Amino acid sequence: MSAEAVGMHMPAVVTLDDVAAMNAADANGHRYEISPEGVLSVIPPPDSEHATIASRLFAWLIMAGWPAEQVLQAVGVRIPGPDGNGGRISDLSVWRKPPRRGVWSAVADIALVIEIVSPGSEAMDSVTKVREYARAGIPRYWVVDRDGAQTVTLHELGGDGRYVEQARMPLAWLLQTAPADHLD
Repeated sequence: MSAEAVGMHMPAVVTLDDVAAMNAADANGHRYEISPEGVLSVIPPPDSEHATIASRLFAWLIMAGWPAEQVLQAVGVRIPGPDGNGGRISDLSVWRKPPRRGVWSAVADIALVIEIVSPGSEAMDSVTKVREYARAGIPRYWVVDRDGAQTVTLHELGGDGRYVEQARMPLAWLLQTAPADHLD
């Protein structure tokens, strides 16, 4: 479909409900997200390496005792902003208590958000989402690079409301530690 055809059917202002409908209707597995400023992003479906990394982290957290209903893959998170709400779909999120049922969950009970960098998402995961998640008050944000070591960068929210890099290590090293070493 051409950009002109899409533009003819796109509402003048895209809401979180519109983005949820776009996600539900996409037969190809794309993820649609919107920034608090209203910038729409289309993320391609994850590939097998991405899925493997997410599965390894999910299993690590579950095996360490986190309840399955508190470790979620691809859940929508409502990101408040000065101009309205945005919606991001993190690869993994860890919750202090299960979120209420819904398409876009509030950030209040999130302990950690994890993003796995995919080709083309480097700037989104390492710049845009860092800023948005910090501004939303999410206490921890981890980014998994798809380099040879699958390097994980662990960020923690500092007193100034910005993330501070706490550690950087290969995924294999992280998985040899206990999640409690990195989460409260």
